[in-house]
Amino acid sequence: MCGIVAYSGKKDCVDFLMNGLRLLEYRGYDSAGIAVVNPIGDIEIRKECGMLHMLEKSLSNGPLQGKTGIAHTRWATHGKPTQNNAHPHLSQDKKICIVHNGIIENHDVLRHELKNAGIHFISETDTEVIPHLIARYLSQGMSMKNAFMKTLSRLEGAFAIAMIAKDTPGTIYAARKGSPLIAGFKDNEVFLASDASPFITRTREVLYLDEGDVLIFNGTSSRLFNVSSGRNKKIRTTRLNIKNLSIGLGGHESYTHKEIHEQPEILKRIIRLRLGNNRNAFQMCFNDLKIPDDFFRSIDRIYITGCGTAYHAGYIGKYYFEEFMDLPVEVMLSSEFRYAKPKLNKNNLVIAISQSGETADTLASILEAKKHGSTVLSVVNVLNSSIDRESHGVVYTHAGPEIGVASTKALTSQVITLLLLSIHIAQIRKEFKRKQKNPLLKEIFHLPSKVVKVLQAEKHIRSCALKYHLATSALYLGRHLNFPVAMEGALKNKEISYMHAEGYAAGEMKHGPIALINKALPVICICTASKTYEKMISNIKEVEAREGIIISLATEGDEQVKSFSHEVIYIPETAEELSPILNVIVLQMLAYYFAKHKGNQIDKPRNLAKSVTVE
Repeated sequence: MCGIVAYSGKKDCVDFLMNGLRLLEYRGYDSAGIAVVNPIGDIEIRKECGMLHMLEKSLSNGPLQGKTGIAHTRWATHGKPTQNNAHPHLSQDKKICIVHNGIIENHDVLRHELKNAGIHFISETDTEVIPHLIARYLSQGMSMKNAFMKTLSRLEGAFAIAMIAKDTPGTIYAARKGSPLIAGFKDNEVFLASDASPFITRTREVLYLDEGDVLIFNGTSSRLFNVSSGRNKKIRTTRLNIKNLSIGLGGHESYTHKEIHEQPEILKRIIRLRLGNNRNAFQMCFNDLKIPDDFFRSIDRIYITGCGTAYHAGYIGKYYFEEFMDLPVEVMLSSEFRYAKPKLNKNNLVIAISQSGETADTLASILEAKKHGSTVLSVVNVLNSSIDRESHGVVYTHAGPEIGVASTKALTSQVITLLLLSIHIAQIRKEFKRKQKNPLLKEIFHLPSKVVKVLQAEKHIRSCALKYHLATSALYLGRHLNFPVAMEGALKNKEISYMHAEGYAAGEMKHGPIALINKALPVICICTASKTYEKMISNIKEVEAREGIIISLATEGDEQVKSFSHEVIYIPETAEELSPILNVIVLQMLAYYFAKHKGNQIDKPRNLAKSVTVE
């Protein structure tokens, strides 16, 4: 995925576009570029390979000026991160300029057709076919709008597009199919971006482009069309109500570090929102759900789907739903959901989890579920995102913007939300045994303060990471609720420290991974108090017998684990259902300091982007 930002209005746009790219850089940072219509009506472009500061340096050497422009930060799909492959892309006559997020699946066919017509390509990207096609239709006598619409009709795949043209210097043409685009309006200015962050300080009046929408705008007028029918649509703006907005670093050394430390307050906010302040009433509040209680009483199966960290959150959620209800629950990777052919029907609940609400595979999964009559409930952080709007019901995680590419607070907000949601649905179904679970309900209120205590172990975790950050591999072991935590810990390590790491169910160690254990291998063992504690001890003993480096997570006061571990990181005592949240924060910090000691760029790990909006 990539980030798009555009502006048309009465002010010089360069500073706005560059600031927008800074806010969207989490969406891609292989290269960046900007194009404006300059005061004499020509299209001027600057683009550079690498992170945004390279483009900033280029602009300082040769400033741009203009009141209409588009900009792009790239996460490479077709073509390596090079200056030629960076966006924006021009037509051969330099009259059409395009930025694009997505994948044009039939670009090879279109490229061959255009080459036969005498077009010379300068990039390896799928995007470059778009400006050449538009220019070709213009040469055949079409109007700018019709040439744009005709080109869109020939593109297969997913895209968000913004275009400027020399012959219509104050106008921007935008289209959305499968990739998000949002427009903002204020007086005689129109803003466009992949998400609202570039313009939320300018306006809160926004238009979420629907699938197949085409928006043509300048500083004085805007027109909305449907790409298939060509018919006009009425522009209906929404008042953007963003709370918990904190984009600055706030004194932290990175966004990832900041977001790890935001987790106690986020958890407190979610618990207060869903449970209120009365610690004895336990009256759940899920007013945003929008699915009738009768449906929850009738469901016979739950499917949970997500990608990456969201998948791990869903895996933890599976244990909650099966613990509190007499229902089968399947958790499936969104990228496999459609191809596995789950037996979906109208009595199924499909829970889709996505921080951004734009994850392409997860969006495709819920469309498949709806096709079979299943009810879709999304757990998302971003209001009015594509997944939110395609779902029958939604539960917001209220985590605030997450800028660090490796998700941290997204996971814990999803897990606590799934826990509370599972209790809520179990109460509706009259399956929640409240007397047995009262200790859990009371312990939920203590969770934020216990997270604070975990974060106070940061110095110890940092020193532990210093000892072992040069290891080439690591093995993470956990059982039951903490098996997905082991997978998430390994994922975080891979994402930001680039250490090869695997998360395994500890009972599976003897079925292969035990062959890897030697004196140089750190084995991170999640051994906090649980019903599988004794089994976990046995697994650690097997690691000890093979001289692996044992780094244990244990409950405070556990001296047994300390006796055979190289390092122990203690966790405050809590209900077993809440242990994944405390344990995963330790593993987030461990990965963070593995990466920091290596000198890695933690907020922007190589090859990754925040939200994957292409399949």
